[in-house]
Amino acid sequence: MLLVVAVLAAGCATAPAQPAPPASSSVPATPTTVAGGPQPLPPAADVRPVRLRIPAIGVDAPALVPLGLGADHELEAPERFEDVGWYAAGPVPGDPGPAVIAAHVDSRSGPAPFFRLRDLRDGDQVFVARSDGQETRFVVDTVQRYPKNAFPTDAVYGPAPGSALRLITCGGSFDAAKRSYRDNIVVYASTRWG
Repeated sequence: MLLVVAVLAAGCATAPAQPAPPASSSVPATPTTVAGGPQPLPPAADVRPVRLRIPAIGVDAPALVPLGLGADHELEAPERFEDVGWYAAGPVPGDPGPAVIAAHVDSRSGPAPFFRLRDLRDGDQVFVARSDGQETRFVVDTVQRYPKNAFPTDAVYGPAPGSALRLITCGGSFDAAKRSYRDNIVVYASTRWG
């Protein structure tokens, strides 16, 4: 399904998202343990990203706001243009799968956090600190620009080997009539485990 990115007043960071449906499981609600057998995992901790650093473009966001999906099933943009947000229903950066972080490119008053996102190059580093004390280093694999009406939802939100990161903002030319940029910039990064 092709989803259209929501239009924001002056800059944007939204991108279509379709969270994966919960996996069905035949595991009982209360795990049973066989003596000497595998032990159940403890409940997952409430871990979230708490800081984003991208030295190559001067980004140092000391906090990330949680983002969800709007009524149109599109990723919500941060409410304030100066905020950086994280898709809270997806993986935490550093965990397996593609974590998504989004921010505005600009506003009427000037540049926003991802103003220079399009300037990133293959090999640039991105650091995400988490509430559990872990900091994950990602390496930029590629930077792509897509028309909003051809956003690659599956490539951005679909399965990825290892820990991956997607950074999203708006880009391309500005459509004054719609008060929105025509394209999205997507940075694909990974931990490059080897």
